[in-house]
Parts: sequence; structure tokens; C-alpha cells
Amino acid sequence: MAFEGLADKLSQAFKNLKRKGRLSEGDVKTAMREIKLALLEADVSYKVVKEFVNNVSARCVGSDVLESLTPSQQVIKIVNDELTAIMGSQVSKIKISSAPPTIVMMVGLQGTGKTTHCGKLANYFKKQGKRPLLVACDIYRPAAISQLCIVGDSVDVPVYKIDGEKDAVKIAKSGVEHAKKHGNDIVFIDTAGRLHIDELLMDELNNIKTQINPTEILLVVDSMTGQDAVNVAEKFNELLNIDGVVLTKLDGDTRGGAALSVKHITGKPIKFAGIGEKMEDIEPFYPDRMASRILGMGDVLTLIDKAQAAFDEKQAAELEEKMRKNKFTLTDYLEQMKQIKQMGPLENLIGMIPGAGKALKGATVDEKAMAHFEAIILSMTPGEREDPSVINASRRRRIAAGSGRTVEEVNRLLRQFEQMNKLFKQLNSKKKNKNSPLCHIWSMILL
Repeated sequence: MAFEGLADKLSQAFKNLKRKGRLSEGDVKTAMREIKLALLEADVSYKVVKEFVNNVSARCVGSDVLESLTPSQQVIKIVNDELTAIMGSQVSKIKISSAPPTIVMMVGLQGTGKTTHCGKLANYFKKQGKRPLLVACDIYRPAAISQLCIVGDSVDVPVYKIDGEKDAVKIAKSGVEHAKKHGNDIVFIDTAGRLHIDELLMDELNNIKTQINPTEILLVVDSMTGQDAVNVAEKFNELLNIDGVVLTKLDGDTRGGAALSVKHITGKPIKFAGIGEKMEDIEPFYPDRMASRILGMGDVLTLIDKAQAAFDEKQAAELEEKMRKNKFTLTDYLEQMKQIKQMGPLENLIGMIPGAGKALKGATVDEKAMAHFEAIILSMTPGEREDPSVINASRRRRIAAGSGRTVEEVNRLLRQFEQMNKLFKQLNSKKKNKNSPLCHIWSMILL
């Protein structure tokens, strides 16, 4: 999980502070030393760490903190503020051209996921109502154009290519003209990469930049390479003057060094983060939300965004009504599972719920359990799904045989469905918002 190592170490440092009650300057210095080591171990740039620790220390030794009744909470707030600041403070979006098409030039080294993320971004903007076009300008890497075509097909976005053409600049210019003629209002130029930055690569990229005058140049970097990613970003920015960064594989980056260093070192914002292998697994980079995740405080806003995208509004309203009247059935449960799977890996979603990460630390999320329970429910009759109380011992054996699962698994599903209904009743009694993504996710945790 992203930032797991760093989050654990920061959590321990804050736990030590909370045990102190009132804090002295010595307590703050000790905590800052622990935080400094945690950041360095996370492969954060030394320059960034030094400035971060100095800023936090200066704010923490003031009387407002040391004389506060809750000094540890004040320190956590300051750390949260400074983490947000070094990652960019505000979300930075792709600038949309007033005279279409918007031209986004994607650059980066080989192996960072540039071609895949061209498709992910095209898919993202297609869902925003845009008509994207992918332009294949990587004429060197074997099968690069074929890969882009496959990516384009997977998200139903057209790909512009010129078979046999060896001039990437010509392809880029022709692709932009094609977009203008065919009404494509946003164009993603998939450029060539190299194993390392060299003069030939940069000359070609600069030539493309000069000829097509892109609205934005986005650098794609692999977050798991840590400080190397920051060095690459610094060099590309120096030579191309990039507009922003797309961080890939952020879901697998347990350290977080790249995310915490890129903006501060280059001065250019992280605009998007790749968070999985599916074409839907990309999201805008929100510095404040990311800081909240690092500090174990969850990310409810992103969770709500994902829920709103995945849950059909009409179905959600019907579910809310059924929950309110305690008429939630196994058929509804099955539909809920299908929608939650569209929101991404369950483990990532749990990490966005405040307190859930710590409460479930060490627990494993069995994604296969959802598929097993789906098979069990589908093996039931419509009447059994509507009223599970009729499922006696013989019916349980029949359902188990029909689904290829065991009677114990059938019993487990029924027990946990009953627990989930109790949870909904508690929410009803407290008059909370039943149509909350937290409610849906927690119901899946009961699996």
C-alpha cells in the first residue's frame, strides 16, 4: 500500500508524543529526529527533508504548541500542513485550450508506463465528455505503436498512426491536424522514450514541442524508483520545461520519496497518479488528501468521488430506502458487491476510511471471498435471496453444492449478512446518512 512504511514510522513518532502530555522543546527535537529519519528512509530528497524539518520545528516550538492543552495534535496538524505544502498545496489540473484541440505531450523514459497512461488519461477525459485522440509517435521501441492501438481499443479511443513513417515530428503534426478535422478536442501524443536521457531523445522531443506547440507537457515517472524519479524529473524539466508530472505505480510505492520530492525539486506539480493496472486506475493528485493518507487520517473525499462514479444514482437511492426500512436483501448485497468492485482494490479503499487502516493493520483482504460469495448468492432461489431466514440445513447443502463452495462458507455469508443488517439498523437509529460510501465499504469489510 502506498506510503505504508513512512506512515508507520510517522505514526510511531506521534504516538510517542501523545504519551508526553505537555511537550518541551526537547520532546519536539526528538520527534523531529524520528520524522527526519523516517523521511530519509522513504527516499525523500535530503534537501526536501532538511527544509521540511526546519519548517515544522520552527512552528512547533512556539508557545501556541508547547502551551496548548493538546500539543501532540497541534504537531500533527503542522506536519500535515507542511506535507501538503511540499506536495503542492492545491490540486493542479490539465489546462484545457480555449481553441481545441488541447494537445498533451506525454514524455518520459522507457518502462515508466507512458503508453499505458496515455490510454488511462484518454479514458479519464472521455468520461468527462471529451473526444480524445491518441497519436503514436514512438517509432523506435518494437511494438510500441501496436501497444498503443491495443490500449486505445481497450478504452474505445481512436489511435492515429502512419505506418512506415520514421519522422516522429511529422506524425505529431499530422495527428494534430487529423484531430482538428475530426472533432477530437483533446490529443495525447505518445512520444518515444529511452533507457536514459540522451541528446537524440531531447532533440526529437524539443522538435515535436516546437512544431505542435503543446498545451501541456506531462512527464511520466515511476514512483517506485524513488530518488531516481526525482532526478529524471529535474533533468526533463531543465531541458523541456514540463508542465506537470504523472506518477505511476503509486499503489505499490511503500516509501513515497518521489511523491514527496518532485514538486519541491522541480517546482512543477504532480497532476495525476496511477494507482493500479486497470485503465480506470488513475486519479487527480490531491496534495492535501495524500498528506491525510500518509498520516493515517484516511481520505474520505476521494472515497466519495469513487463511490459517486461507481454507484448508479437511482440504485443508490433505492438501496438507501431499503436500508432505512430494513429490507436489504441478498440480491441487493450482490449488486452492492459488483459496484464496490468497480471502485478499485478493496485494500486501497479501506485505507481511505479514517481509522480503518490502523484498526485492520495486519489483516489481509481476500478479494476472492467476494467472488465466492457471489457464486453462493447466485446458487440461491429468488425467494431465498429475498428472505434468507428460510434457508435451512438441507437448503444450505444444496446451495453449497451448486456454488462449488462449502456449507461453512454458506453459513459464514449468512452470518455476516446478518451482521451487516445490524450495522444498518444502528446507522438508522443514529439517523446518519445511509447512502454513505463508508457504509458500503464497511459492509464489504464484514466479509
